[in-house]
Amino acid sequence: MAGQRDAAWEGRSHFLAVAARAMRSVLVDHARRKKAQKRGGGQAAVSLDTTSIMAGGRPVEFDDLDRALVDLAKLSARQAQIVELRYFAGLTIEETAAALGISPVTVKRDWALARAWLYRELTGS
Repeated sequence: MAGQRDAAWEGRSHFLAVAARAMRSVLVDHARRKKAQKRGGGQAAVSLDTTSIMAGGRPVEFDDLDRALVDLAKLSARQAQIVELRYFAGLTIEETAAALGISPVTVKRDWALARAWLYRELTGS
């Protein structure tokens, strides 16, 4: 993002959306590269770093989360964007609401629905 001289940001919300998408991409690419490395003789690696999150007591890799977010975006683009802004950009409920031009109550509702949907998708429950 820093190398883009001709970036025409349409405002703070546009910049934050692009930054969240870039962070998601960086983390997913890192997780995929790490997953592609041979180690442990085919044994499952247990990761304690930031490349995984927990779902149902087991680690979930960023590429699994990315696939689930792509599916969520097909159902609700706004919910997927809220997840990106909250999880990948670290915005608060209020900051997310301001960035998207919606109410904090709507963000809270969509955030709860998106988290529940992602949990079900990632755990198979």
